[in-house]
Amino acid sequence: MSEFVVPPALESGDKVAIVAPGTSHAELFPHVYELGLERVREFGLKPVEFPTATKSPEWLYEHPEARATDVMDAFSDPEISGVILVIGGAGQVRILPHLDSDVLRENPTRFYGISDNTNLQTVLWNVGVVSFYGGTLFTEFAMQGAMHDYTVEHLRRAIFEESFGELRPAERFTDEDLDWADPDDLDRRREMEPNPGWRWRGGSERVTGRTWGGNLEVVDLQLSVDRYLPDPGELDGTVLLLETSEELPSEFDVRWTLMGMGERGLLSRFSAVLVGRAKARSMDVERPPDEREAYRERQREAVADLVSEYNSDAPVVFDLDFGHTAPVAPIPIGGVATVDLERERIEFSY
Repeated sequence: MSEFVVPPALESGDKVAIVAPGTSHAELFPHVYELGLERVREFGLKPVEFPTATKSPEWLYEHPEARATDVMDAFSDPEISGVILVIGGAGQVRILPHLDSDVLRENPTRFYGISDNTNLQTVLWNVGVVSFYGGTLFTEFAMQGAMHDYTVEHLRRAIFEESFGELRPAERFTDEDLDWADPDDLDRRREMEPNPGWRWRGGSERVTGRTWGGNLEVVDLQLSVDRYLPDPGELDGTVLLLETSEELPSEFDVRWTLMGMGERGLLSRFSAVLVGRAKARSMDVERPPDEREAYRERQREAVADLVSEYNSDAPVVFDLDFGHTAPVAPIPIGGVATVDLERERIEFSY
């Protein structure tokens, strides 16, 4: 795709669709859902709840056509200026056969989602529509006590501004989970730790390229499905975005996925690789700080080894603030990233 469309920036008072193309926890945790809607309103936006937003996970899984319809209706509605997803959730790949790519292309709308929403963002990339990796209702707008200033700043850029600009590391971060079932957690701040900054590996030149990728587990799924990946030639010179989820994949899982991309002739096409900080604990797996850092380092080594083997010229930058830790910046997929190794600076534009 040689030409990409940047959906128009939103203005205060604009309507945004709340949809669930993956799953929704609104029925399970209505207090979290309502907080997310309240925070959207505090941004000056008017949330419009589409039918899937409050359906049960079971219903959503069994009705992929309805989920696809909500997405296309949200894009084609002239009164809707943005699409905010409730959350990610497994199974979104099942809606892709029911999407009309022409509807998405002809009605470019700012789209915010992470994790399993990489499936939809792959389709948007294929039709040349820039989307944003971040900004979901549950993970960014709700469940952080007060929203982190870093997240608010970058969300406002992604929602209201025509250019994203320079990205800088957050001063502190967390990968602690809060229990959505406990309403008291709505007022609780997560445990934060100092951010040592980004880690740079390899490369020697300043590179610029359009971004592609998202959640590593979903990229792996797309490699298996092999129906929605872009033509390999369209990835030449692009910047690969990767991050891992609360499923906490092992370094071997990461190696196998990247090896598959390497053997398929994809990994050698990227001009740079930007990696979101790995989440190192979950509700089911708790680790002390030293073990969390050891886990992240194993992930870094896995990525660095495979990129070096298949694409020795590409720089890799680790521990960016996007993905499943907090706070995060909703960076553009399909936007243009400039990776300046000499100044250790990253900038996104459209």
